[in-house]
Amino acid sequence: MAEVTSNVPDNQKKRKPLGQRLLEAGLISKAQLELALREQKRLGIYLGDALESLGFVSQDVIASLLAQETEAAVVDVKTAVIEQDALSLIPYELAKKYKIIPLALDGETLTVAMVDTLNVVAVDAAEQSSGKMVDVVTAGEQAILEAIEHHYAQSGSIEETMDQILNKGAETLGEDAGEEAPMIRLMDQIIALAVKNRATDIHIEPDEKIVRIRMRVDGVLTQQVLMPKPLQSALTARLKIMANLNVTEKRVPQDGRITFQLGLRRIDLRVSTLPTVYGENLVIRVLDKGSLSLTLPALGFGKKDEESFTHVLGHPHGIILVTGPTGSGKTSTLYAALSMVNTTERSVFTLEDPIEYQLPVIRQTQVRADIGMSFATGLRALLRQDPDVIMVGEIRDAETAELAVRAALTGHLVFSTLHTNDAAGAIPRLVDMGIEPYLLTSALACVVGQRLVRRICDECKEEEPNPEKILAGLELNVKAPEGRPLKLWRGVGCKNCNGNGYRGRLGIYEIMKMEDTLHDAVLRNAAPSEIKRLARDSGFRTMLEDGVIKALAGVTTIKEVMRVIK
Repeated sequence: MAEVTSNVPDNQKKRKPLGQRLLEAGLISKAQLELALREQKRLGIYLGDALESLGFVSQDVIASLLAQETEAAVVDVKTAVIEQDALSLIPYELAKKYKIIPLALDGETLTVAMVDTLNVVAVDAAEQSSGKMVDVVTAGEQAILEAIEHHYAQSGSIEETMDQILNKGAETLGEDAGEEAPMIRLMDQIIALAVKNRATDIHIEPDEKIVRIRMRVDGVLTQQVLMPKPLQSALTARLKIMANLNVTEKRVPQDGRITFQLGLRRIDLRVSTLPTVYGENLVIRVLDKGSLSLTLPALGFGKKDEESFTHVLGHPHGIILVTGPTGSGKTSTLYAALSMVNTTERSVFTLEDPIEYQLPVIRQTQVRADIGMSFATGLRALLRQDPDVIMVGEIRDAETAELAVRAALTGHLVFSTLHTNDAAGAIPRLVDMGIEPYLLTSALACVVGQRLVRRICDECKEEEPNPEKILAGLELNVKAPEGRPLKLWRGVGCKNCNGNGYRGRLGIYEIMKMEDTLHDAVLRNAAPSEIKRLARDSGFRTMLEDGVIKALAGVTTIKEVMRVIK
């Protein structure tokens, strides 16, 4: 049982408005309160949410203030031991509606944590639902909402929710089943599981007799749930309702978006449907901004590469390209670069398809080819917006490439991506698009090639018993770092990494700057192999070499490096 004591709020106590209480406590100014009240009215949200979104005060500060006034105890629900008996007394839907989390049951007294301990409506609802006397403590809103999602998901498994729906009669679940509470919970559980597992994609795949749910974690698809076929129609309908798609249209592909609240974390979901012989295949892209790190070291840049890339970012103009296949982390690298050049002295614009994460200050524009808003059209318009820095999500055609080069030559810093296997391959690719080589030597500042490799799990990491044999089998001539023995590591599998030995990913990189030594080779359309050889004379290091260095440092494995390089 949680060790907490508190007093039940006096229901007859006259309540001052939250804004007035914060103002009297000196936590906000009158001008801040007036602005927050206008935002509250405009958006139709709670005042506390408006104050937090404007950056004036945090939810934890609000919770502490309310606790002082009601003499309620403040608890850390993230570390509190939540009793299953208490959790079962308050339904998930009620807990989510009133933002309360049951903590402990002592005889006929149920202790719950809530944001505003003076909310008598929430207390009354909890007492009626549980049949117990409710004692209240307080905690921050974000902590409570995240605890609700975490503990209710743990208290009932996805399989149990599916059984609950089937026991009600799956045959009665039609196109309107998305409004049924168990189906809402099932979809929420699937999304919460994906976020918990750090999945980037959820695949809901219909088969003849079952529905398979797989999730892409650290770049690899793994099976998570097998679902009975009778639930397929209801689950599809629920997801379409969430994404504002046409529930009755099953013959053509559809695309939609969902904003999913996990606690106070906003998870953006992109939904794609595709008709198949066994029903609609659904793929959900999970964009968790809370997991995004916009620093070069966090992405995997070594010290040397970080210094080299940072130096290029200091250029006033030129094109900086990031190359690699789909799913190699190019967008994250571009966002990290943007965060480093995004200052109040610079005007920064982006053209993206889609806009994966919203960035402060930067003006981001969605490309929509269906209405004529292509990368080329958008870039032409952006050049009339007095930009200093432009990010073009991808150079796909000759017109976009030509405009990017023109922008770089007229004093703009341009970021973009290109689908080539390595950095050196970007130059002949641009030439094939119609860019004159002599323009490239002036416009191109740097090309980054990259891949993503899985990190070895820190909890189950151990040394490989015979590293020389592994290297020989992969035909790699690798020497140990000077003064140290040759060592390689592996993850043996544990609970922390779901038994696969890896947890998380990082990048391996090669950074090729347009040095003077490359100019002649570019002008005479030299092969990528020659360009790479000349770049090595200036200190260029390949992705494979960077990967081997990280494997020898125990961050990843040699086999993982070879898997993504091939």
